[in-house]
Amino acid sequence: MNIPLPDAVISYVHDFISHDESIRYLETLLTEVAWQQNQIKMFGKVYNEPRLTAWYGDQGLSYKYSGIQLVSTAWSDLLNELKSKVNAAASTEFNSALLNYYRDGQDSMGYHQDNEPELGLNPIIASLTFGAARTFQLKHITDKSIKRKDILLNSGSLLIMAGATQHYWKHQIPKTRKPIGPRLNITFRVIKDVNDRLHTS
Repeated sequence: MNIPLPDAVISYVHDFISHDESIRYLETLLTEVAWQQNQIKMFGKVYNEPRLTAWYGDQGLSYKYSGIQLVSTAWSDLLNELKSKVNAAASTEFNSALLNYYRDGQDSMGYHQDNEPELGLNPIIASLTFGAARTFQLKHITDKSIKRKDILLNSGSLLIMAGATQHYWKHQIPKTRKPIGPRLNITFRVIKDVNDRLHTS
């Protein structure tokens, strides 16, 4: 279904992956992915990211966010399988994916935009969730009269952000004090080449 928000193009599929398949994907990815905890620098101090991550993609792709430089790991068979499903749903050929592992409710991601130069002018981001349901929050950057939008991302769901969404909205996964199990999130992206970036900047 489409989620009506001004200055945004967002769609959400509640049961994109079945319950049984979601369990299989979660268990396999948690064990086969080489998870790492990167460090970010904020206000002159260095902190551990409050989650574990991994970066996969076509050969030679790199991605930088929050001062972290990532070089792609080759797609696994399982990630290729998921990428094919998401490509069809989004009518897009994704070439990379950032994986996030939220171990419990204290792992989180603060408000941000997916607007790095490598993603181009109006990036499309497809977010696939397995495991515990977490609240995904969006807030408009310039119009404070627009109420924050909360979306509960359940296991097997697919959220797609496109159009000008990243220009006008920030999003986050906040911490929660509720006892909660692990959540794995895969955000599929299209990394542009140098020429594409020059033409869209």
